[in-house]
Amino acid sequence: MCNQTVSLIAAELERQGISTVVIQLLYFVAEKVRPPRALFVFFKHGYPLDSPGEPQRQRDVIEAALQLLEDPDLTPPVLRSYHRTTM
Repeated sequence: MCNQTVSLIAAELERQGISTVVIQLLYFVAEKVRPPRALFVFFKHGYPLDSPGEPQRQRDVIEAALQLLEDPDLTPPVLRSYHRTTM
């Protein structure tokens, strides 16, 4: 799904009281649309969780995204960059 569309849907869900976090592949889209919570990843387009067949790395991305929901000190909009560790 389009990066911009996901961000706009997330914003509407937040207005309805549902907390969201999006994983963004395009930083400039996240800056422009400003979803409530976004984790920017530096992966190839089409691979928001990194390479297929890397379940631990994929879990790490999901955990980093979920941490944005868990931190009570964050006030939307929040845009964080994910920095993967080498495995």
